[in-house]
Amino acid sequence: MPFETINRRRLYYEIHGKGEPLVLLHHGFGCTRIWEEIFPPLVDAGYQVLMFDRRGYGRSQGGDDFPAFFVSDRFRKENVQEMALLLDRLDFKRFHVVGQCEGGVVALDFAAANPERVKTVALSSTLCYSEKTIPERNQKDFPKPFRELDPKLQKKLISWHGEGYAESFFNQFRDKGGSYGTGIFDIRPLLPSVSCPTLVLYPDRSGLFEVEQGVTFYRHLPHGELAVLPMCGHNTYEQQPEEYVHVILGFLSRHTADTHH
Repeated sequence: MPFETINRRRLYYEIHGKGEPLVLLHHGFGCTRIWEEIFPPLVDAGYQVLMFDRRGYGRSQGGDDFPAFFVSDRFRKENVQEMALLLDRLDFKRFHVVGQCEGGVVALDFAAANPERVKTVALSSTLCYSEKTIPERNQKDFPKPFRELDPKLQKKLISWHGEGYAESFFNQFRDKGGSYGTGIFDIRPLLPSVSCPTLVLYPDRSGLFEVEQGVTFYRHLPHGELAVLPMCGHNTYEQQPEEYVHVILGFLSRHTADTHH
């Protein structure tokens, strides 16, 4: 299995295919495994796909300080720093980025901090802003602890994060996921500084975030595009994988010619 040691922690990654570099960023419950239906057609379309587990997710090490880091105001900044270090190590100089839910936050943070490296961003089911603190919102959105989840979901989370870690990880995210040390989350002030073409892909029936969140992203991005998946819930990559890939490939094809200079 391929790992790179970044800031004294082993980060798991995979690279598939050859061609235009494309980085996939998983959501807050997940890891590289969420992309199992998504990355093969992207490779077939001529992209070199990089996926990696961020610190403390999947097969990447979190360290003893991960629970404190997870809710700190260092979380977003250091995710960007570690992504940059990993991509430097793997010689990914300029690339497209796709982020699912929390992965979209990482993608936007990275694009704003490193505009010379990011060709395009596509994000899906990402929260733009909240009117409640994240713990308050999470209590409504995730009422069940790990032991009360559907057994199929329990099994999936164990396969992603490991037998000894899945329960504590899930419960941590359920209580504090997306806190980022800020209480009320609002990414709108960042969006005008995202200078690359940015696709906002949103489901119309998410149980977590209203579709109007996607419209707000679109209105605040200098080069935004909006696509709404009908009859689709929050996990767009899982519920409509073929349409997900189709929309992203269409977006990339519109902008690839503009990103070779």
